[in-house]
Amino acid sequence: MKKTALLAMGLTLATSIAPALLLASPGHENGQMAVGMPAMHSQKPTRTINVILREDYDRDRPFVFEPSDLTFAKDETVRLLISNEGDETHEFVMDTIDENAEHRELMAKFPEMEHDDPNAVRLDPGEKAEIVWTFNKSGTFEFACLLPGHYEGGMYGSLIVD
Repeated sequence: MKKTALLAMGLTLATSIAPALLLASPGHENGQMAVGMPAMHSQKPTRTINVILREDYDRDRPFVFEPSDLTFAKDETVRLLISNEGDETHEFVMDTIDENAEHRELMAKFPEMEHDDPNAVRLDPGEKAEIVWTFNKSGTFEFACLLPGHYEGGMYGSLIVD
Protein backbone atom coordinates (compact mmCIF):
# COMPACT_ATOMS: atom_id res chain seq x y z
CA MET A 1 0.00 0.00 0.00
CA LYS A 2 2.77 2.47 0.86
CA LYS A 3 4.67 1.63 -2.36
CA THR A 4 1.59 2.44 -4.41
CA ALA A 5 1.10 5.78 -2.63
CA LEU A 6 4.77 6.71 -3.12
CA LEU A 7 4.61 5.71 -6.78
CA ALA A 8 1.47 7.84 -7.26
CA MET A 9 3.12 10.83 -5.56
CA GLY A 10 6.22 10.40 -7.71
CA LEU A 11 4.19 10.26 -10.92
CA THR A 12 2.18 13.32 -9.89
CA LEU A 13 5.36 15.26 -9.15
CA ALA A 14 7.00 14.15 -12.41
CA THR A 15 4.01 15.14 -14.55
CA SER A 16 3.72 18.53 -12.86
CA ILE A 17 7.45 19.36 -13.22
CA ALA A 18 8.06 17.98 -16.74
CA PRO A 19 6.24 20.76 -18.65
CA ALA A 20 8.16 23.44 -16.75
CA LEU A 21 11.45 21.72 -17.50
CA LEU A 22 10.61 21.51 -21.19
CA LEU A 23 9.90 25.23 -21.37
CA ALA A 24 12.78 26.37 -19.21
CA SER A 25 15.79 27.87 -20.88
CA PRO A 26 18.93 28.74 -18.95
CA GLY A 27 18.54 32.28 -17.67
CA HIS A 28 14.95 32.65 -18.97
CA GLU A 29 12.11 31.83 -16.61
CA ASN A 30 9.68 29.42 -18.28
CA GLY A 31 11.33 30.16 -21.63
CA GLN A 32 9.90 33.70 -21.61
CA MET A 33 12.19 36.39 -22.99
CA ALA A 34 11.68 40.05 -23.85
CA VAL A 35 11.20 39.09 -27.53
CA GLY A 36 8.69 36.31 -26.75
CA MET A 37 9.04 32.60 -26.16
CA PRO A 38 9.32 29.24 -27.89
CA ALA A 39 5.92 28.14 -29.15
CA MET A 40 4.02 25.59 -27.10
CA HIS A 41 3.04 22.36 -28.84
CA SER A 42 -0.58 23.56 -28.97
CA GLN A 43 0.41 26.79 -30.78
CA LYS A 44 0.50 26.24 -34.51
CA PRO A 45 2.40 28.75 -36.67
CA THR A 46 0.23 31.17 -38.62
CA ARG A 47 2.92 31.50 -41.29
CA THR A 48 6.44 30.52 -42.26
CA ILE A 49 9.19 33.06 -42.89
CA ASN A 50 12.33 32.05 -44.80
CA VAL A 51 15.41 33.83 -43.47
CA ILE A 52 18.61 33.62 -45.53
CA LEU A 53 22.06 34.32 -44.12
CA ARG A 54 24.82 35.06 -46.64
CA GLU A 55 27.60 37.39 -47.75
CA ASP A 56 27.63 40.01 -50.50
CA TYR A 57 31.13 41.48 -50.64
CA ASP A 58 30.14 44.01 -53.34
CA ARG A 59 28.17 46.02 -50.77
CA ASP A 60 29.16 48.42 -48.00
CA ARG A 61 27.50 45.98 -45.58
CA PRO A 62 28.90 42.62 -46.73
CA PHE A 63 26.97 40.40 -44.28
CA VAL A 64 23.32 40.03 -45.21
CA PHE A 65 20.01 38.82 -43.80
CA GLU A 66 17.14 38.37 -46.24
CA PRO A 67 14.69 39.77 -45.34
CA SER A 68 16.50 42.60 -43.60
CA ASP A 69 13.58 43.45 -41.28
CA LEU A 70 10.79 41.37 -39.71
CA THR A 71 7.34 42.44 -38.47
CA PHE A 72 4.89 40.31 -36.51
CA ALA A 73 1.54 40.79 -34.80
CA LYS A 74 1.48 40.52 -31.01
CA ASP A 75 0.69 36.92 -29.97
CA GLU A 76 1.53 35.60 -33.44
CA THR A 77 3.27 32.23 -33.63
CA VAL A 78 5.65 31.93 -36.58
CA ARG A 79 7.95 29.29 -38.04
CA LEU A 80 11.31 30.79 -39.00
CA LEU A 81 13.17 28.62 -41.51
CA ILE A 82 16.76 29.83 -41.36
CA SER A 83 19.26 28.90 -44.09
CA ASN A 84 22.93 29.75 -44.31
CA GLU A 85 23.51 30.19 -48.05
CA GLY A 86 26.85 31.90 -47.46
CA ASP A 87 30.44 30.72 -47.36
CA GLU A 88 30.99 31.56 -43.68
CA THR A 89 29.44 30.45 -40.39
CA HIS A 90 26.63 32.79 -39.28
CA GLU A 91 24.17 33.15 -36.41
CA PHE A 92 20.58 34.23 -36.08
CA VAL A 93 19.87 35.65 -32.59
CA MET A 94 16.60 37.41 -31.63
CA ASP A 95 16.64 39.66 -28.56
CA THR A 96 16.53 43.26 -27.39
CA ILE A 97 19.08 45.64 -28.87
CA ASP A 98 20.74 45.99 -25.44
CA GLU A 99 20.90 42.22 -24.83
CA ASN A 100 22.40 41.66 -28.29
CA ALA A 101 25.00 44.39 -27.64
CA GLU A 102 25.97 42.75 -24.34
CA HIS A 103 26.12 39.34 -25.98
CA ARG A 104 28.18 40.76 -28.86
CA GLU A 105 30.79 42.04 -26.38
CA LEU A 106 30.98 38.60 -24.80
CA MET A 107 31.32 36.97 -28.22
CA ALA A 108 34.26 39.28 -29.00
CA LYS A 109 36.06 37.77 -26.00
CA PHE A 110 34.90 34.18 -26.60
CA PRO A 111 34.15 33.78 -30.35
CA GLU A 112 33.76 29.98 -30.15
CA MET A 113 31.04 30.26 -27.50
CA GLU A 114 28.10 28.02 -28.39
CA HIS A 115 24.49 29.09 -27.84
CA ASP A 116 21.97 26.98 -26.03
CA ASP A 117 19.05 29.37 -26.12
CA PRO A 118 15.85 28.78 -28.08
CA ASN A 119 16.04 32.27 -29.67
CA ALA A 120 19.35 31.58 -31.45
CA VAL A 121 20.99 29.25 -33.96
CA ARG A 122 24.52 29.05 -35.36
CA LEU A 123 24.78 27.61 -38.85
CA ASP A 124 27.75 26.49 -40.89
CA PRO A 125 27.57 27.05 -44.67
CA GLY A 126 24.73 25.04 -46.20
CA GLU A 127 23.03 24.29 -42.87
CA LYS A 128 19.38 25.00 -42.06
CA ALA A 129 17.46 25.32 -38.80
CA GLU A 130 13.97 26.09 -37.60
CA ILE A 131 12.72 28.24 -34.75
CA VAL A 132 8.99 28.18 -33.92
CA TRP A 133 8.35 31.28 -31.83
CA THR A 134 5.45 33.12 -30.22
CA PHE A 135 5.89 36.90 -30.22
CA ASN A 136 3.78 37.62 -27.14
CA LYS A 137 5.28 41.01 -26.25
CA SER A 138 4.98 44.21 -28.27
CA GLY A 139 8.07 46.25 -28.99
CA THR A 140 11.06 46.86 -31.21
CA PHE A 141 13.69 44.15 -31.03
CA GLU A 142 16.59 42.99 -33.15
CA PHE A 143 17.88 39.90 -34.90
CA ALA A 144 21.60 39.70 -35.52
CA CYS A 145 24.69 37.64 -36.15
CA LEU A 146 26.92 38.21 -33.14
CA LEU A 147 30.05 36.51 -34.44
CA PRO A 148 32.99 38.95 -34.33
CA GLY A 149 32.84 41.42 -37.25
CA HIS A 150 29.51 40.23 -38.63
CA TYR A 151 27.29 42.73 -36.81
CA GLU A 152 29.72 45.49 -37.72
CA GLY A 153 29.53 44.23 -41.31
CA GLY A 154 25.78 44.87 -41.38
CA MET A 155 24.35 41.54 -40.21
CA TYR A 156 21.44 42.78 -38.13
CA GLY A 157 17.86 43.86 -38.65
CA SER A 158 14.87 45.22 -36.80
CA LEU A 159 12.20 42.91 -35.47
CA ILE A 160 8.95 44.73 -34.71
CA VAL A 161 6.02 43.22 -32.83
CA ASP A 162 2.82 45.33 -33.04
